[in-house]
Amino acid sequence: MEITQQCVVALTWTLKDTLGEILDVLDEPVEFLVGGRDLLPPIEEALQGHVAGAKIQLQIEPEQAFGDFNDQLIFLEPRKLFPEELQEGLTMEGSALPAGCNPDAPKDALYTVTDIYPEHVVLDGNHPLAGIAIRISLTVESVREATEDEIARGSSGTGFFRIQPMHELPPGSETLH
Repeated sequence: MEITQQCVVALTWTLKDTLGEILDVLDEPVEFLVGGRDLLPPIEEALQGHVAGAKIQLQIEPEQAFGDFNDQLIFLEPRKLFPEELQEGLTMEGSALPAGCNPDAPKDALYTVTDIYPEHVVLDGNHPLAGIAIRISLTVESVREATEDEIARGSSGTGFFRIQPMHELPPGSETLH
């Protein structure tokens, strides 16, 4: 079956930065709905017309993927506002930030704790791959027709590579997070 809109593809991939450093490897196939919210537009465009077994190489610039790095999404918050067991790498929703955090921190962003110091905590609302051009080597493992339920949801339901709107983008724009 040829890949078209409203079909489900099972993909494996290797994701690298432009220096060749491996950022992610997906060895086991994961299903994505083409024409839904599961994939970035450049990936969907590259998949069109291919069949199972196809190997595709593409480079995606930051503005087509995870956006440019925004230093306005870095916040230093008092350490005393957070639990003692807080760890670097923890991700939390802006709406779940402790009372007393900067009121300018957008509530609809996801924040990663990047550094913990005795007096403050650094929160980063950027996607971990923001500002990075990525090279992706995809393999199409299988292609099938999407079910009516998948089409209605706009997703194959894996939630693996979910796209959600971000606060700094105009309505209708989407990015991975």
